Amino acid sequence: MNTPIHIREERLTPEEYIDFLKRTDLGSQYPKERFAERIEKLVRNASVSLAARTEDGFLVGVLFGLTDFAYWLYVTDLGVDRNYTRQGIGRRLMKAAHELAGGERDIAVYLIANENAVPFYENIGMKKADDVMQYNKIDWTEFTVE
Repeated sequence: MNTPIHIREERLTPEEYIDFLKRTDLGSQYPKERFAERIEKLVRNASVSLAARTEDGFLVGVLFGLTDFAYWLYVTDLGVDRNYTRQGIGRRLMKAAHELAGGERDIAVYLIANENAVPFYENIGMKKADDVMQYNKIDWTEFTVE
């Protein structure tokens, strides 16, 4: 299924992103608490918002990130529709986000990887880091977007 995929900067609607989450492994990364309200904030406020679409506009990949456009990019979401994996879409989204934020000579990329995604990130040249600090006191009831 190697159809042409186009990546561009785009603001998704919360509804389209929630529908996309049902077709990816990202659908289990969010807590249940205030889910719809928080997804609306996510799609509105991410400083990097990239969509990968087929020729007919079908959403097959998403990357959201936060950046200062000077030193760092934190990728909050990177997902590809299960029916479109292994086509280089995730790699292309990461490359586009890195370039948009300022390029690899200036921008360090950080993210939290689901254990199943670690091989993908290692394949694109990322390494595990131990210098990340965390402060997390939010309510977190696990669920999967269906």
